[in-house]
Amino acid sequence: MTASDGASGVRYEEIREEIRAGTAARTLPAWAGGVLDDVAAGRSPVPAVRHPLGFVCLPVERTGDFGVCLHIWTPEVHPAPSTTSSVHCHSWELVSFVLYGTLRNVRVDIDGEPGGNPAERTRQVFEVVSEGGVDELRATGRTVRCSPGRSSTHRTGESYTLPAGVFHTTLIEDGRDAATVALGRQAPGGGDLSLGPLDTPTHRVHRSRSDPADTVRALRRSARRIAAAHPGPARAAAENDERPPADPHARRHRSARR
Repeated sequence: MTASDGASGVRYEEIREEIRAGTAARTLPAWAGGVLDDVAAGRSPVPAVRHPLGFVCLPVERTGDFGVCLHIWTPEVHPAPSTTSSVHCHSWELVSFVLYGTLRNVRVDIDGEPGGNPAERTRQVFEVVSEGGVDELRATGRTVRCSPGRSSTHRTGESYTLPAGVFHTTLIEDGRDAATVALGRQAPGGGDLSLGPLDTPTHRVHRSRSDPADTVRALRRSARRIAAAHPGPARAAAENDERPPADPHARRHRSARR
């Protein structure tokens, strides 16, 4: 996998192709481990941000309509407080590869149509507008009732997709550790939405980084778990020094194909 040269979606397209071709388990663990090592050692400017949905987010690439992130659920970092709930939907199409751990995505059925008992509408829809490190959660006044829908479980080495506009929540099973490579591609006409209390007004939330020492421990813990879950790719990368750099402006001649 080559490093991004600044063109829109370069790393996104490369990783998406690895997942489509079924070769992600051979290439993505070593790449992700390299990103974590570089960020933990201060060799990369990629930040580690506490996400309100409970994970640490490393935004590796954000170009145009494309995004590539590492999402890490870890006990080393206290989750950022949520002012709404974990039920949300994206304005972008999600493709994820599970580096380690077990995740369960539970779709949530939303009913906001006229009729029925208003008392059953226990949640309000918030529009999430993000700029820089600030999320503005705009109370729309739209009230809904919701109920759990179908769920799907995804384990180490598996990939999954989630269309834009689908309300869901993600649960970590079998412990508190999991990590994914998350690809996002903006869908036209969509919005980032969250469900929250009826009486919560429009407000802003500043995303924050965790304590630096906690972050380093979390990233190193995650790198160890990747190596344990994928010993073959991790060992090959270490022996051949083929891990791509985390810095999107670093050398471009290395290949993910091996």
